Amino acid sequence: MRNTQDIVRIVSAATALGRIAAVTTKNETPAAQWRTLAILISEGPQRIGELARLSRVTQPGMTRLIGTMTEAGLLAREEDPSDSRANLISVTSDGRSALEAWQTQLGEALSPFFADLPDEDWETLRRASEILASRIASTQESHR
Repeated sequence: MRNTQDIVRIVSAATALGRIAAVTTKNETPAAQWRTLAILISEGPQRIGELARLSRVTQPGMTRLIGTMTEAGLLAREEDPSDSRANLISVTSDGRSALEAWQTQLGEALSPFFADLPDEDWETLRRASEILASRIASTQESHR
């Protein structure tokens, strides 16, 4: 494989940018909430165990998070048609709106850090984001 350190640096930088944005915006919402909404939007309704695995939290932690998010109107529970003992968790329109608002906040919080980039660097970032989005989409398709 080519230089895997470049990929590691991208992942590390993205994680750090998320932390910087959370601190800058003084947003105290757990990162797991935003991750969970994003997963459900991209992957569709999920059982709690699978959602916990995808979001990298324990199943009891995910159960608590889902309870909080459901009470806030961000998620909905429905019976799994393939197993009446299980629930599927899905995003509500309020959940979609909350994630969109957070993404807007992220952009506003981080834009000053990039304000002095020349157009050439912006083009590089745009192209890198396209490549990453494409790789992520193909990876998600192959794991379904």
